[in-house]
Amino acid sequence: MNRINLITLGVRDIGRSLRFYRYGLGFETTTAEDNPGIVFFQCDGSKLALYPLKDLQKDVGVNDSGSGFAGITLAYNAKSKEEVDHVLTQAEKAGGVIIKPADYVFWGGYSGYFTDPDGYYWEVAYGADWEFDENDMLIIP
Repeated sequence: MNRINLITLGVRDIGRSLRFYRYGLGFETTTAEDNPGIVFFQCDGSKLALYPLKDLQKDVGVNDSGSGFAGITLAYNAKSKEEVDHVLTQAEKAGGVIIKPADYVFWGGYSGYFTDPDGYYWEVAYGADWEFDENDMLIIP
């Protein structure tokens, strides 16, 4: 598990954040909508995603009051369902806490969440149609 494929920021206004990152900072995306459900930026190396904060909280399985969730997740994209299970087990054995056990999710993949010893949230996910580049980074068209 020696990579970070995706950094997801939970944002309060996805349209405003899209404009900030795209036009203000020059991040590149193929997203054409002004107010999409999710945005992926084509960064070198790890990818940056914007996702509505309330939806990210729901996906992680936390509420916004007193959970300690800072609105950011890191993601490891696996190449199989079995790899997801293995990484979650590895994280737990190393002292991480399983927040959401792996299961099939609404977007058609298989995903679970854990926190590291400092409470940072990691998603470990697999999608059957995913492709990876030569550095095992997820290709997001």
